[in-house]
Amino acid sequence: MAPSILVLGTFAIAPIFYALFLSFQKVQLLGGIEYQFAGWRNFARLVEDDRLGIALRNTAEYVAIVVPTQTILALILAVTLNAGIKGKNWWRIIYFLPTVTSSAVLTLIFMWIYNTDGLLNHFLAFWGLPTYNWLGDPAVALKGIMLMNIWSTAPFFMVIYLAALQDIPKSLYEAAALDGANQWEQFFCITLPLLKPVTFFVVAIGVIGTFQLFDQSYIFSGGTGGPNNATLTIVLLIYQAVFRDLQMGYAAAIAFLLAAIIISITLIQRQFLGSEKFD
Repeated sequence: MAPSILVLGTFAIAPIFYALFLSFQKVQLLGGIEYQFAGWRNFARLVEDDRLGIALRNTAEYVAIVVPTQTILALILAVTLNAGIKGKNWWRIIYFLPTVTSSAVLTLIFMWIYNTDGLLNHFLAFWGLPTYNWLGDPAVALKGIMLMNIWSTAPFFMVIYLAALQDIPKSLYEAAALDGANQWEQFFCITLPLLKPVTFFVVAIGVIGTFQLFDQSYIFSGGTGGPNNATLTIVLLIYQAVFRDLQMGYAAAIAFLLAAIIISITLIQRQFLGSEKFD
């Protein structure tokens, strides 16, 4: 176990303690690293930072829309494939292609689609509809990232749901059919309850992943979180605090706030989705 413990301690546990140390320090990076104890000032600044409030609202909106949508879409795709449609192996490959594609590449492709001279506006113009500045409007920019991530992440969760669906005994459905239950009743009374632990896992992983949104927002906005902070997320704000403002202590404090939010939401989810076990 020593090699595993060494790797885990070096790359997981030690950075956590170092980040905790940084959160109570004012760190001077230029001209040599210097630490100055700052007490709780970095955490007190969290309440005063207006951009942190914007990042929290953007991230919360992103999570609230993307996680339920990608979960429902993944379940629908899994149920469709599990129903035995023709060419289901090809459909699996087609559905899963966005997941195996680099997120940076997907972001660049969608930026081209959303561009004022991109595919979407060309399609609208072809049908005589008005075009739009999709990337430049603060009310639309984050929605574009949402759409891209729902399309690219739902297939991954689809595979998880598909594996769980294939583990449900068919005898349960046969017994329900003999008792007069139709397809919808079987789905809501057998399928969904038995998928509850899997749904907890899918939602928990989805929440963690969406709260950590960074690369798409960074590429879409060029690292600024624009337009008008519309795509500013918590992780992008952490990046800006370290690499633009050189404030490692404050960035560590934001990181611990993010960790506390994710842990709290996961524990709440566990009360609703992860409490039951099925044999």
